[in-house]
Amino acid sequence: MISKKWIVAVCTAGVLAFGVAACGDDDDDDGGSSGDNPSGLSGSISIDGSSTVQPFAEAAAELFNEENPDVEITVGAAGTSGGFEKFCAGETDISDASRPIDEKEEVPICEENNVQYTEVQVANDGISVVTNPGLEITCLSTDQLAQLWEKDSQVSNYSDLGDDADSGEAVPDAEVSLYGPGTDSGTFEFFTEEVVGEEGNSRDDYQASEDDNVLVQGVAGDSSGLGYFGFSYYEQNADQLNLVSVDSGDGCVAPSPETIQDGSYTPLSRPLFMYPSNEAVQREEVAGFMQFVADNYSEIAEAALIVPMDDTQAADAQSAVEGATTG
Repeated sequence: MISKKWIVAVCTAGVLAFGVAACGDDDDDDGGSSGDNPSGLSGSISIDGSSTVQPFAEAAAELFNEENPDVEITVGAAGTSGGFEKFCAGETDISDASRPIDEKEEVPICEENNVQYTEVQVANDGISVVTNPGLEITCLSTDQLAQLWEKDSQVSNYSDLGDDADSGEAVPDAEVSLYGPGTDSGTFEFFTEEVVGEEGNSRDDYQASEDDNVLVQGVAGDSSGLGYFGFSYYEQNADQLNLVSVDSGDGCVAPSPETIQDGSYTPLSRPLFMYPSNEAVQREEVAGFMQFVADNYSEIAEAALIVPMDDTQAADAQSAVEGATTG
């Protein structure tokens, strides 16, 4: 089992021992040789977009660099919308996304700039609703979440939501203090559409950030804090957070690798994507990276604490990458 901490430890050890800048770079004193980089790949790859996909992209980059140390990979987290804005302007090679590209707004910009692309699913996610451990909420219905997060919501105290959907006890009496992604985030868009039922129809009196780590720390440090973000960020910080189950009509279900992959964590399960541009993927380093992602999706997901694709999804991803790299 390869964990993200293990990868970081290996990289750190390499830096201390050899004074190199990238994990896996073991150039010798005479400048290295072809044996130092058996793949022969070099160049750079720019990736930006979803903060939910960011841990997967970073883990993929670290593992890829173990075999391809001469490929420089940068991974940003501008949010899904922010990532597509850069991508459709031709500024990045791959766009990470926690939702499909928008047919009405983003596709026309890509077309105008002659940026063609391929959609590749790389993993799965379940948006996690969490609270501070001191705020004891075990389950909320989708109706209660809608009441809490809808635009012009009148819910100012959690007790306004009524009874806990699991325990049947009253939701704690505490002033509402909310944390969530900003409007450039695909997580924001997906959550709002699935829970509230209308694009953009979210209350705005909450602490917003495109950085999910900021949201984690906000909820963890606020005794009345409640927020939502990608499942991997909950898994990485489970000791600081209380996970809230969601009842969409068939009982309370908590997000887990199993419930996310089989879709029983509804309506907050979703696929995660990478969009390589067709021009960029003709470069050997980009094609090699995308093929590496498709071949090693499970190992990468494990390292990133992200839910892997199932066999059918993985086969579709392989086909998409093959079509992009040979097209």
